[in-house]
Order: sequence, then structure tokens, then C-alpha cells
Amino acid sequence: MNILIAIVQFLVNEVLSKPAYLVGLMTAIGLIAMRKPWGAVFGGLLKSTLGFLILGAGAGVVIAALTPLGTAILGATGANGVVPTNEAIVAMAQSQYGAAVAWVMFLGFLVSLVIARFTPLHYVFLTGHHIFYMATMLTVILVVAQLGPLLVVIVGAILLATIMVIMPAFAHPWMKKVTGGEAVAMGHFGSLGYIAAGVTGQLVGGNSKSTEDIKFPESLRFLRDSMVATSLSMIIIYLIVGIAYLLRVDQATAFKAFGATSVSNYIMSCLAQALQFGVGVAVILLGVRTILAEIVPAFAGIAERIVPNAVPALDCPVAFPYAPNAVLIGFLSSFVGGLVSLLLIAVLFGPLLGLALILPGMVPHFFTGGAAGVFGNATGGRRGAALGAFVNGVLITFLPAFLLLVLGALGFANTTFGDADFGWFGIVTGNVVRLGPVAGLIGLAIVVVALLALASWFQRRFVDSGWEPQRRGAPAPQVKAG
Repeated sequence: MNILIAIVQFLVNEVLSKPAYLVGLMTAIGLIAMRKPWGAVFGGLLKSTLGFLILGAGAGVVIAALTPLGTAILGATGANGVVPTNEAIVAMAQSQYGAAVAWVMFLGFLVSLVIARFTPLHYVFLTGHHIFYMATMLTVILVVAQLGPLLVVIVGAILLATIMVIMPAFAHPWMKKVTGGEAVAMGHFGSLGYIAAGVTGQLVGGNSKSTEDIKFPESLRFLRDSMVATSLSMIIIYLIVGIAYLLRVDQATAFKAFGATSVSNYIMSCLAQALQFGVGVAVILLGVRTILAEIVPAFAGIAERIVPNAVPALDCPVAFPYAPNAVLIGFLSSFVGGLVSLLLIAVLFGPLLGLALILPGMVPHFFTGGAAGVFGNATGGRRGAALGAFVNGVLITFLPAFLLLVLGALGFANTTFGDADFGWFGIVTGNVVRLGPVAGLIGLAIVVVALLALASWFQRRFVDSGWEPQRRGAPAPQVKAG
């Protein structure tokens, strides 16, 4: 038994929890199913793996550049509270629940393939680290609810598989609007925020032009390059926030945050971090393009041989190349939404409902806010990008605050999960399982059946029928009966 657990933990920790290897394996499976030569299989595996590694390298650069900016913003505003961090709470849970998490993730992925094979929800969720995070959250909730080890694994796997197939389905009409109908789905547990952004764009877009149609004066032609525009915008932000931070705290504290040794060096460090941010975004976009070039054709094999009509569900940066300007607008608008929500919690909802202060984390606001901006732009142009991402910022502040009430009882009150789907799904499952061993399991079964039924109906009614999200007032396209 210990050997079997060790094998499963190896697969989870070293393969299935690594998006690069997971996507590489899925690409190879697709190519093998298409009976491609072994050279083509190996080449596709290697290129798709490298694409994800490139994406991860870019994400690492962005995160490293955002960390001192987040410190400066919090220091300049004097805010104090909880910063939602998926990695932190997962690390806390692994020491106690690592083996159970391994089983839940491993079996959950297999169950998701079964659901994709035998229901209308033909989505294969390939964002390995998010599968890992969701498996951790569900395992902790079920273990502390005092279910037996076997029940924790079985129930956790079913819950994980359910969320892995329903959210790509719910987000897909808006994802198709973003991609122009390409055979790729959103496989990220911030999807509720992206859907909300797309709907917001439909409601407020009016005649707003696309973020990608911004016309710059001739003297500013260089800003048409999205990498240059992103870097310049971040230079302005870093310098403003960095100077405000330096004026608010003592020099030693400010210098430490940016690794500086003098005022002039501090200013240049702010500039360097802003440029690093631009580099990271450029690397992310390269990685996404590399992945799509390999995995989309390879999935024809899976569609034909394993899961009919399979659609790969990939990480949120997959949407970034479709509207690079909207990514920056979305990031900033989502962050503003987080600040406004923080103020509302501090003044009203915190004292009224006992909610903790949820400080806006730069990383979730960049990635989920950026994707929300792309979704909002697809349905509502610039206005949709800004207001849609703002709504996402509100969601990823209030949902973690309410989720913290559930996780607080589980011993994790000092941190919480950050993205929108962790929030709503954790709140639902956490409260249902509190009904007791029998009532809780019955309640969870009802939740699973209801979600799968709703998602299957949504898939047939809105995805398979060809329904397309339209701005309010725009003529709706014909929808096929079905």
C-alpha cells in the first residue's frame, strides 16, 4: 500500500501537478491516437512542454516584478489584512493532507475524463497546478468534516472532476467570442470572474471600440506595440507607487523592498522592475502561442479516439494574445475593484458580517483581471474591459472573504484561496458538508447532479447551438433549435 501511495504521489507531484508535463503527455496521447510517427509524437510532446515552461518562466518574471509593487502599495496605503494566496494555503495543507490530496487529484482527473467521455461536457482540463489547488481545498474541507479516508478520496475526486468539466462549459460561449471560435476552452478556476466580465461587457459595451483599436497620435506610434505600451504603463505605475511608498515609510524599509541601496538606486530599481514586468508578459505570450501551435492539432487525436469532440481547457493566459491591451486595462481595473471592495469591507461589511480585510494581491489581479479584461473587451470593447475587470476585482475580494469564514473553522484563518471558482465552490461544499456525515453526503450528491445537469443543459442550449454573446441592443444571431 505504501508503495502504491508513493507511486501515486510521484505521478501527482512530479507529473500531473506540473502543467508542462501534463500538457506534453496529453499532446503525445493525441498524436499517438492519430497514429503519427514517433518522431512527430516526441517533437509535439517536447514543443508543447517547452511552451508551458516558457509560459511558466514568464509568469515567474511577472510575479517577481509584482511582489515589490504589492509591498509598496500596501505600505503606501497603510492597509493591513489577509492576502489570498493559493500557494500559501496549499503549502500549509500538504504537511497534514498530502497523501489524500494525491489520491483526490489523481482519481479526480480520471473521473473528469469519464465525465467528458459520457456527457455533453467534452472538456479536458489541463491546468495542472489549479487541479492541485482545488484538490487540496476539497480534501481539507472533507477531512475536517470527519469523513473516512476512503470517502474523502471518492467524494473529493467526484467534486474535483465536476468543477473541472462544468466551468469550461459555462465560460465557453464567451471564450469562443474571445478566440473567434477556436477549439480551445478556459481551464482556470477564475472562470466565474471571466463570465461576469463578459456579461458586464454585454450590458455596458454600447458602441465602445475595442481596446485593440486605440488610435495613438503619430508621435506615439511606438505605443502600438503592446509590449512597449505595457512596459511604459508599468513604468509610470511603479514610479508613482514607489515614490509614494518611499515618502510613507523610512528609507531602509523602502530600499529593502526593492533591493536598493540609495535613493537614485531605488528609482532605477523601480524602473527595472517595471521593465521586467514587460519582459514577463512578452514571454508569457510566446509560451501561449507555442502551446497552441502543438496542442490544438494534437487534440484531434483525442477527439477522434478517446473523448469525442474533446476541447482542451487551458490556463487563463491562453486568452492574452487575443487582446494584449485589454490585459493591462483589465489588470488595473481589477485592482481598482479590489481596492474599492477593500474599503467597503473595512467600513461596512467587515463590522456588519465579521469579514476579514482582503488585501488586493497583485498576482491574482494581473492574471484573472487580465483575462477578465479580454472577456469584457470581446463583448463590450474598452468599456466592457474596464468595467468587466472591475467586477472581477470585486468578486475575488468578497468571495475569499466569505470563503475565509469556512476555512477559518478548518484552521486556516490566516490565509485563503484567491480565485473566484475556489470561492463559490468552496463556500457551497464547505457549508453543505457541515450538515453532517449523512445529510452532508446527500447534499453534496445533489450539488454534483444539479451542477452536471445544469452544465449539460447550458452546453446544449448555448454552446452546441452556436449562441453568441451580444451587446445589449445588438441584433441577436439566429440560434439553432436543440
